[in-house]
Parts: sequence; C-alpha cells; structure tokens
Amino acid sequence: MMHHPMPNPRDLLATVFGFPAFRPGQEEIVAAVLAGKDTLAVMPTGGGKSLCFQLPALCREGVTVVISPLIALMRDQVRALRAVGVEAGALTSGNTEEETEEVFAALDEGRIKLLYMAPERLASAATVPLLRRINCTLIAVDEAHCVSQWGHDFRPDYLRIGELRRALGVPFAAFTATADEETRAEIVTRLFDGVAPETFLRGFDRPNINLAFAVKDKPRDQILAFANGRKGQSGIVYCATRAKTETLAQALREAGHAACFYHGGMDAEDRRRVEIRFQQDDGLIVVATIAFGMGIDKPDIRWVAHADLPKSIEGYYQEIGRAGRDGAPAETLTLYGPDDIRLRRSQIDEGLAPADRKDADHGRLNTLLGLAEAVACRRQVLLGYFGEASDPCGNCDLCERPALLFDATDSVRKALSAILRTGEWFGAGHLIDILTGNITPKVRERGHDQLPTFAVGRDLSKAAWGAVFRQMMGRDLVRPDTERYGALRMTDAARPILRGEANITLRKDTVDSAAPRVVIKSLVAEEDAALLSALKAKRRAFAETAGVPAYVVFADRTLIEMAEKRPKTLDQMMGITGVGAKKLESFGKAFLAVITGAETAPLHPQRMKLAGRDAGQVFDRLSQVQLDLARGLDGAGKLLSCTQSTLRQIAERKPSTLSELAYIQGMNEQKLERFGDAFLVAVNEV
Repeated sequence: MMHHPMPNPRDLLATVFGFPAFRPGQEEIVAAVLAGKDTLAVMPTGGGKSLCFQLPALCREGVTVVISPLIALMRDQVRALRAVGVEAGALTSGNTEEETEEVFAALDEGRIKLLYMAPERLASAATVPLLRRINCTLIAVDEAHCVSQWGHDFRPDYLRIGELRRALGVPFAAFTATADEETRAEIVTRLFDGVAPETFLRGFDRPNINLAFAVKDKPRDQILAFANGRKGQSGIVYCATRAKTETLAQALREAGHAACFYHGGMDAEDRRRVEIRFQQDDGLIVVATIAFGMGIDKPDIRWVAHADLPKSIEGYYQEIGRAGRDGAPAETLTLYGPDDIRLRRSQIDEGLAPADRKDADHGRLNTLLGLAEAVACRRQVLLGYFGEASDPCGNCDLCERPALLFDATDSVRKALSAILRTGEWFGAGHLIDILTGNITPKVRERGHDQLPTFAVGRDLSKAAWGAVFRQMMGRDLVRPDTERYGALRMTDAARPILRGEANITLRKDTVDSAAPRVVIKSLVAEEDAALLSALKAKRRAFAETAGVPAYVVFADRTLIEMAEKRPKTLDQMMGITGVGAKKLESFGKAFLAVITGAETAPLHPQRMKLAGRDAGQVFDRLSQVQLDLARGLDGAGKLLSCTQSTLRQIAERKPSTLSELAYIQGMNEQKLERFGDAFLVAVNEV
C-alpha cells in the first residue's frame, strides 16, 4: 500500500472548505486529533466543532467513524461534505435499504473517509468486525455529554463507546458544546477509561470577562492606572512592538509592580524563565508581544490590557481569553488611537498577501474598530462576529455606562461626498483638510478648495473628524484601497446613507474624545479585601513550599468565597466551593486559622471524614453523650468508651432501634446497656 505524504490541514481548510483561516481554538484541536492524541474539546455551538474532526479525517489514512445522536444532524453533515466533494456516508435507522447498500458498497471500494453512525448500532455484534474491516483509524464522538447519566441528553448506548474504543485501540476525539466540570469528569471516566485526554475548552462567551476600550490619552498613564487598581493580581499587557514591552515593563516596575517583558527577540532560555515565573508567581505582570500566551495554561490571570490595538477580532479574543480561565471575574482594557490604526493598516499594505486578501484584512480591521467604537453592549458585537446572538451583558464598559450618541447622518454624508468628489483617491488626512477648509499646498494644487464640499464640516474639529472617519471604518462604510496606497473608497454599505435612504448614529463621546475613564475595581467588597490578601499570602507560602503554582493550592474564587463567607469551623469550610476532602485535610486548618485568628483544635481523622455533612453534627452529639456517660449515670460505674470508628459508623448509618445499633461493630452488650438509649436519642434528634 502506498503512503502518500499527509496533506496539510491549512491547505485543505482553504481548498476543500473554502475558509481563509481557522477560527480561534480550532487549529490546536485539529493538530491534536491529527497527531493521534486522545482529545476532548468543549466548544460553543457555532464554534466550528465538526471541522475539528472532519479536517483531520481527510488528512489521515483510513476511515474516521463519527458517532452522533441526531439523525437529522448526521444527514446535514453528510450532505454538506458531499457538497464540498468529500465522500461521506451515514448508517442510521433513518436510512432506506438502498441508502445502506450504497454506503456499504462505497466502504468496500475504500471511497468513504467519514462514516457517521448512530449510537444504537454499537449494540450490534457486527459493528466491531465491520469497523476493523473498513480500517477505522479514528473515532470521533459528537455531543459527548450524552454519556452523562445526570444530563437530560443521556443516551444509554453512549456507554458502549468505551468498549468500542478498547476493542479497536484507535485514537479518540470527543466533542461537546456543554460540559461543566462534573460532566467533563464523567466523559473522561466513561469514554477515556479515566485517563485524561488532551482537553480544550473553547467557549466564545466568557461572561466573567469584563470588556472595556478607551481612546488613547497619555497611554502609559492609562496602563499604569489600570495596573495600580489591580495591585498584586496576575496580568498581561500586550504591546505592538518589542521595544515598547521593555520600556513599559520598566515603568511598571518603577511604579512598584512585579513586572517583566517577553518578546520573540529574546533568547529561548530567557523566555522560558519568564514563562515559569509567570506560572508560579502570584501577581506577576508580563508585558509582551503576542508571542506570549500560546500554550500558557494559567487559570488565574485576572486582567489583560492592550497598550495598542490588536490585529483582528480573533487576535483580540484569543488574547483577552487568557484571563479568568478559572471562571472568577477578570477584566480587560484595550487602548486605541489613530496611530495604531495607521500602524495596522501599513502592516497589511506592506505584507506579501495578494490584493483580495489585503482587502479582506482591511475589512477585518474595520470589524475590530467597530468593536472599539461600538454604540451599545460590546459583548453583543463580539459574539455577533462569531455568529452568536446575545442579550446586553451588563459586564462591559458600555453596559455599565452607556455611550453618548448623536445622529451622524449629516456628517457621514459630507464625508462620503468628499470621498466621491475627489474620485476615491485620497486618505482621511486630506479629506479632513477639505472638510474643515484647511488650505494646504496639496488642497490648493489639486483645486480641492473649489469643491462644493470644501469647508462644509467646520462644525467639527480635525480630531473629531478623525473619530468620525474611524467610526465609518468601524461600520465598514469605507475601506482603504491597497492598490491606491490606502486611499479611502466607499463600500456598498455606504450607498443607502449617501442616497438619503438610511440614517446612522455614531458615538459622541469618542468624537468629543471624552477623558478616558478608568474604573478601579477589586475582586471583593472593601471590608473583605484585607482578609483576601492574608489568605493569598498563606496560599503563596504553601505553594512555594510545594513548588507548585498558587492555584494548585486553591483557586482565586475559593479564597474570595472564604473571605466573603468567613467559615468558623472545618464543617463550614467544607461548604466552600473548591474545598474537597483532600484539600480540607491538607490546608483546612491553616486557612481557618487565618480567618478566625485562632488555632482550631484538630479533628480526629474519623470525624474529618464527616466534615460538612449532617453526620458530622450527629458524631459530635454522640461524643458528648459518651463523655457524659463514661462512668454511668451516677458517675460511679466502670469507665467505658467506644472507638471513634464506631461513633462514625453510628453517625453514618443512623440506627433507629437498639437491635440495629447492636449490629454496629464495637457495640457490645455492656456498651449497649450504658449508651444505647442515649445514642438513639442523639442520632434521631433533628
């Protein structure tokens, strides 16, 4: 059998599926599946899940079998694949006999790359031999959360997938859009035999991340103010140039922050050192180019600031997405100004891409400007770009403080008219000179002071016109024309406005260049902040001793909850999110001491097992009874006591009669007589 070189997924993405680039998160999942690693990917609906198994299937030898619970969905996918020229088939109960015959014939001839299969087929003894015969080399499971017995989508047949995997011994890729931590654990247990696969969590909506943009106005001070409001929290500042990362890191250090820089020009050893420090230190700020962040799995990054406008919405989303992976609140701030836009435009124009690709990149930059200059909830704009509808989020700067708007139809029409009357041959600078009546040599030379549009825009300043043009780009009404050295040309979207058929509303505050507002926020209410710091210090001490990152001890959100709820006992401590039996045993006492300011008497290991449960209270009552009756009611009897293990069993089993109590190990005749009745009262007291 001849081995062909493996096709490149990027090429197939373009040639077969017609997509110019991967969406955020897709590429690394495709790479893992392609490399034959067991993979679990949690991606949002509309995040491009199916591509993550279809693309590797085309690159690999053999057949990829896709198990999916919905017949309609399978049919759609097969239809869509055939439409792009990929041989695919489905075996479901919805098939006609002819359809099934056709699929088998195509399999026998080795034409099919992707075979969709309903889970109920796994119950058939013929399935494994069939899959061996057709050379199945990869199994993809769609909607993997169907294995969860607690979920509303539970499919008993999904429980057989694990057996299938063992029988075939091929790599496995599972996908789902909805999987909380518990469901993920269940998927790993049932599908992957408890061996953790490479796991990717991709949710386009990250509701815990606060989104904010501000127009640049002394940008260094803006970044410093933002960092000062978040002292001691891990953060990343992204910059457009290497030089800037170094000067800004220095400025942050001078302002009293732990900060270091990171860029592609450093040698590998230095970069590695920064990465390790960032993983292990609590509260380090890394000032970096976008070279930083790939493969960084630090869940407690509390903020990301962009000192310069990112390259695209995808880039922006990937970079801010590094914050708050633990689900606790995280914040972002993106600064932008005319210089950034010029820099990004020139990067596109000076690139080597063909003209149509450059045009698309200018369009993408326009989309990012549209997000920066959004008139209402930013999350709606952002998720809309990824094809998701949403309500206003209440967690972005524009939800917290609505933008000031104005009817800009008149101004936009003047600008469009200036563009058309000068033949779409000029950039914003020259057009603004015309609109504001500024007779420069270039204006005079070209006779543009004679245009009807000359000086019709004197009501706005030069800077204000700059903001209007920026917002027009953000709405994709105008784009720079790469073939004409960045001259602005109108898009079709602008025509209705020019013709007077549509109005347009723009933001007044960014036109007036309202002073940027930096809101100082802390993770907890003022009265809990000092306690949170003390808990973090204790966490750091444990983390340093063990040589592990801080979040391995406790996540931020766990410490926040401790600071807010202030548990007084180990039982209450067990009720805090993120405190399990093992962590209670390792750290409970130490953290409780920080909260209550006093040492807690250690609990007996048997009692520790009942922490946070009702049985714990019962155990305490039984201990008291035993103490009171140790020498009998009159205090003159023989000293008797039960072991802690016996007390624990009574507390857990809650016997309701003396004969039930007699069954418990360690309860002999004498002890029953002495403690029996009182124990039963203690057990059944509510």
